[in-house]
Amino acid sequence: MNELSKKISEIGVVPVIKLNHPERDAAPLARALTAGGVPVAEVTFRAAGAAAAIRLMAQECPDMLVGAGTVLTTAQVDEALAAGAKFIVTPGLDPDIVKYCQGKDVPVFPGCTTPTDYHTAYKLGLEVLKFFPAEQSGGLAKIKAMSAPFPMFKVMPTGGISLKNLADYIKSPVICACGGSYMVTADLIDNNRWDEITDLCKKSVEIVKEARSNG
Repeated sequence: MNELSKKISEIGVVPVIKLNHPERDAAPLARALTAGGVPVAEVTFRAAGAAAAIRLMAQECPDMLVGAGTVLTTAQVDEALAAGAKFIVTPGLDPDIVKYCQGKDVPVFPGCTTPTDYHTAYKLGLEVLKFFPAEQSGGLAKIKAMSAPFPMFKVMPTGGISLKNLADYIKSPVICACGGSYMVTADLIDNNRWDEITDLCKKSVEIVKEARSNG
């Protein structure tokens, strides 16, 4: 894995964030995540202010690994990188976007759930894949099954991850880190419940440490 992937793996969880009011919420959210021991974020382009959120979070916490998620076009790649994104996440496997990111030397984690996806990712020289939507696509059982013919990949499952199943996923050696929105729900963000976000991050970090030490 490259250095950024290694850092993400060390943290173990990646908050998947949709911010509707980045000017108000990006900075305090960045502080809350960092205070909880989770200095990483995937800011999804499902919200119009994604680029602004990336820029503001990166400015508030310069050491934070802020990336862009739900990236569907090369134009969005450019927009994210201009805002300071350090990695790109796509919901599916688009070879053109992967090659575009590789040409710009930026890590890209495409969504892959089928043998065809994995085989294409192998030919593209990728090392870390997003498995999305994780629970709906077969969960950990399918991830383990897919690792048999494709042992070269580390996987970041996203979709249906929570405090209840985080340990099950993270203790598997094929898992790089788990993406999740349970610690950054709209309710928590819209009501400025930053302390609760920090607490959920701390709980997640503890689960990761315990699961890996006992795995």
